[in-house]
Amino acid sequence: MTVLDPPISTLSAAMREGSKLEHQDAEDSLFMSELLGGRVNETGYADYLLRLRGIYEAMEETVRRHAGDPVVAAVHDEALERLGAIDTDLAHWAPGRTTTVDSPATAAYRDRLHDAGEWGGLLVAHHYTRYLGDLSGGQAIGRILDRTFGLDGAGIAFYDFPAIPKPKPYKDAYRARLDGLGLSTGEVQRVVDEVKVAFRLNQALFTELGQNIDGYRR
Repeated sequence: MTVLDPPISTLSAAMREGSKLEHQDAEDSLFMSELLGGRVNETGYADYLLRLRGIYEAMEETVRRHAGDPVVAAVHDEALERLGAIDTDLAHWAPGRTTTVDSPATAAYRDRLHDAGEWGGLLVAHHYTRYLGDLSGGQAIGRILDRTFGLDGAGIAFYDFPAIPKPKPYKDAYRARLDGLGLSTGEVQRVVDEVKVAFRLNQALFTELGQNIDGYRR
């Protein structure tokens, strides 16, 4: 366990600052660089979506199961759920394909999410990493896909949050709820460590996809 130095005053700031390196490493992965550059084809994006489906199915199932935990309850919001949107997008990008995928990285991610139900703070670490990412950099990915493939809004439901028209105020309120949890120093550190794990799991997913990058390039 790495101790934060210097100490950071709020949980949300600790989560952000304590995971900067892991966050950057995930963003700098080959697959994500190609996706952000508009150089991933339809097959590559569909394979990415299939992996996301397994992750969000596990997370949303686990969050609902532990919604009575006060730590989870602080951030649980059905308006964030993405599984239905992913299925809508898969019907566009990969009609007729199965919704399961042979992916060791996805399986490892799912297992970690199921285990995170052990304590609400661990689950919140994954909730924060995925959903605030979707409301932040994910919005840029949606715009890139829309422009690259001339989608006119089709196939990018994953990035559309109809009940959250203004992401910034929502994210600010989300962070405020995190900061109001009153976790101990040790609990904050445990959450930060799990955010790092979440980014590493994402990086493993991108590494797996990057192994087939030649087949995914437009």
